[in-house]
Amino acid sequence: MTIQIQDTAIEVTGSGTELILMLHGWPDTLALWDGTVNALQPKYRCARLTLPGFESGPQAVSLDAMCSLLLQVADHLSPGKAITLLLHDWGCAFGYEFAMRHPQRVARVIALDVGDHNSPALRRQWGLREKLAVAAYQVWLALAWKISGAVGTSMTRFMARALRAPAPAARITHRMNYPYAMRWFGSAGGFSRAAQVQLPMPLLYVYGKRKPFMFHSQTWLEKVAQAPGSATLALPCGHWLMLDQAEAFHAAALQWLPQSDIP
Repeated sequence: MTIQIQDTAIEVTGSGTELILMLHGWPDTLALWDGTVNALQPKYRCARLTLPGFESGPQAVSLDAMCSLLLQVADHLSPGKAITLLLHDWGCAFGYEFAMRHPQRVARVIALDVGDHNSPALRRQWGLREKLAVAAYQVWLALAWKISGAVGTSMTRFMARALRAPAPAARITHRMNYPYAMRWFGSAGGFSRAAQVQLPMPLLYVYGKRKPFMFHSQTWLEKVAQAPGSATLALPCGHWLMLDQAEAFHAAALQWLPQSDIP
């Protein structure tokens, strides 16, 4: 089933009374979750969308607008029950903010590979090499979004190849870069008003160990591991762990979800 909310298509699959809302990141679409939906849909109702602006619609979507959309999705699809968020990459940045603004609508979170992305602890943990590496690819993509058109898309596909992004090249365009422009240029209001990541609900945080640097601080990782109902898991892969370690990730999610059942 596909529904439209704020001109955004939401695909809903599966059975059960509990809704899992899936948010991807760069440079992906809702297709990223194909395997995950197949694994979860026998027990859970799965909803997913391509982030607005990535393929069509506005050039960039502000943090406020994204949270408004997610609230409407949750209220429409699960009006009487809090939902589960399943997040990856920029989906984590948007999803964390939604969960902190509307904790009554989010019962639990599964987050993949991006943790306390805006914390002082992470900035302190990164050395000069890590900071330069992050700035290099992110500013490149932010500039590609500003340049736009064929040149911007060519720049984006170049970086996607360099970072070994699994998305089909033909579907990757400069439009998908606006979160980087928000981060570096303050476009669409930026992320300056985003709260530091402190989730009041249970969290399963899964990350890939085989990367040049992590998108979480060790301090935050330890806090998550000690929080009631929460857990962390490191897998031997890179950033797109739901593809590279699909069996292990899906098994971990299916094991953890009943442990934090929604009343």
